[in-house]
Amino acid sequence: MAESRTLATHTVSAFDQEIGQLRGLVAQMGGLAEQAVGRAMLALQRGDLELAAQVSAADRAIDMLEAEVERAAVRLIALRAPMADDLREVVAALKIAGVVERIGDYAKNIARRVPAIISDHRIEPISTLPAMARMAQEMVHDALDAFAARDPAAALEVRQRDTALDDFYDSIFRTLVTYMVENPRTISQVAHLLFVAKNLERVGDHATNVAEMVYYAAAGRHTEPRGLSAGEVQ
Repeated sequence: MAESRTLATHTVSAFDQEIGQLRGLVAQMGGLAEQAVGRAMLALQRGDLELAAQVSAADRAIDMLEAEVERAAVRLIALRAPMADDLREVVAALKIAGVVERIGDYAKNIARRVPAIISDHRIEPISTLPAMARMAQEMVHDALDAFAARDPAAALEVRQRDTALDDFYDSIFRTLVTYMVENPRTISQVAHLLFVAKNLERVGDHATNVAEMVYYAAAGRHTEPRGLSAGEVQ
């Protein structure tokens, strides 16, 4: 009997360690993706082609971590056969890794547009984009913190911020279109900036997706459809 208890304790301890390692990999991915968004925007602000190229090249590291998360999650499921809360967390980690990889792709897309945007003529609306980028980065950061802490309330708070980011995007979209009409010679550059703004809006959407996965993993139930947040925390 004592031997059985010791074996069970060892199994639980090993599982907890492996879950912790899985969380660590997801956190590492998230940190790289968040950093990539910030560096891509910095390259855009400065017109720094070298930094933009570095952001594009660094996306490979995020892809490699996603593959590592997938291997670790499959190994956990196969060897430990987790159930209930534990299984939801492993599956959430697997899904979140896929979403974070897409965030890295959006950062890479922004970086790749830098050469087409920079010119001797300063496009004033560029100055409004970093604030939107910071909002999106903070959502990514806080959603992943909520995952690490298994905090459904923090996940809901991130989800609720998506509306503000969407409103910001709508405002920037109108500003850029107006600028394009008033300055026809900038049409090509501003069109690329519109895609940058859309990429940032999508980063926020993916952060919201992460938050919803975190909520489900921690609370055991899905969130209400977006826009109907009343009563989500019971």
